[in-house]
Amino acid sequence: MQTIFRFFNKSVSLFMTTGFLLTLFLVTTQTFAQDTDTYNEYKGKIISDVTGKSLEYASISLAGTNIATVSNSEGEFSLKVPADQQDKSVLISYLGYANREVPLTQLKTGKMEIRMAESVERLPEVSISTKDPEAIVREAARKIKINYTSDPLIMTAFYRESISKGKKYASLSEAVVEIYKEPYASNAEDAARLFKARKSTDYKKRLDTLVLKLQGGPYNTIKFDVAKNRDLILDDEALKNYSFSYTSLASLNNRPTHVISFRQLPSIQDPLFYGKLFIDAQTYAITKVDISLNLENEVLASKYFVKKKPINADVAPIKANYQIDYRESNGKWFQSYSRLELGFKVNWKKKLFNSNYDIIIEMAVTDWKKNEQNISLKNSEKLRTNVILTDKASGFADSDFWGEYNIIEPEKSIENAIEKIKRKLD
Repeated sequence: MQTIFRFFNKSVSLFMTTGFLLTLFLVTTQTFAQDTDTYNEYKGKIISDVTGKSLEYASISLAGTNIATVSNSEGEFSLKVPADQQDKSVLISYLGYANREVPLTQLKTGKMEIRMAESVERLPEVSISTKDPEAIVREAARKIKINYTSDPLIMTAFYRESISKGKKYASLSEAVVEIYKEPYASNAEDAARLFKARKSTDYKKRLDTLVLKLQGGPYNTIKFDVAKNRDLILDDEALKNYSFSYTSLASLNNRPTHVISFRQLPSIQDPLFYGKLFIDAQTYAITKVDISLNLENEVLASKYFVKKKPINADVAPIKANYQIDYRESNGKWFQSYSRLELGFKVNWKKKLFNSNYDIIIEMAVTDWKKNEQNISLKNSEKLRTNVILTDKASGFADSDFWGEYNIIEPEKSIENAIEKIKRKLD
């Protein structure tokens, strides 16, 4: 309980109060000149060959490079490729589907549908009755130091954060950040630097008398690297709190993958996690994590998230879902994508109806390199772990704001919100 509580106190909290709340932490943004002749942009949509369904959060990378992105919740993606890399192919992977490789030359006709075939490769026979799911998880935890990068990395990542009441956006933030990733065997904490950002808020119109502010920014996604921060789920003490069951053997990255479900033991009352771990059957690398926080005890769960609230309002979390994907390069894995979905119910003591608010946070690593000179950020350069992204709308009026940086393609609702912001700025 105390480990989880300290973790949330450091990484995720909300400011909730009546009236307008000034930004508490200011961050400096830098504008860098972009030469549109140095890259080409390719767009596509990932769909299932069998059902025609859009495949959300598919992994997309440029073969032979560290350039990558993910598809959005509607299966759409864009990939910006340097001019000197136009002879390469795009690699696409998705759980339960065979990997797909598409030459860039086939994407030059504009936005196209890329169909993914369900994996038909015969997976090894597995007798579930002879598999000990907890032993598989413990072996995966033991092999983290072997399976995950032992090099410090400097990662470029795209971060998006939205706060909405119902279907109306009250706050929309986007940023490119540099993550200084410590080796997975190290206890040193990862750090981040803001590279470029834009944000728009409409608190008075959208949230009535209630202001929600998310504290932590990109650190909310960085901290949920469960392979790096093993005390969340995977260290010896944490594992004692859970029961495990073997769900299935699936295909991920064209490799057999154990799917292990877990939930907290009935004897434990404090809110912990439940969900699924995806573990490579050959190497025992954890390649994907889908988890949620147990919110049955609303009083305790709310303490994880709410830092300040109005006296005449009760605030309870109603949703706390986390997805973490890992990517492999030369036999070593690292965090490549994170998505957090948080929901809150606000019950005003003298009002008849409740209000529901949603926060969606996602971050995708779009490029990386080894930190061979072991460069560290100065304190003045680091984003604070309690940062609140600055309230300003610069950049939304400029369609070329991101230049050559890869981003997560916005889904339709966010596109509509951006268009409204542009019109307001005009």
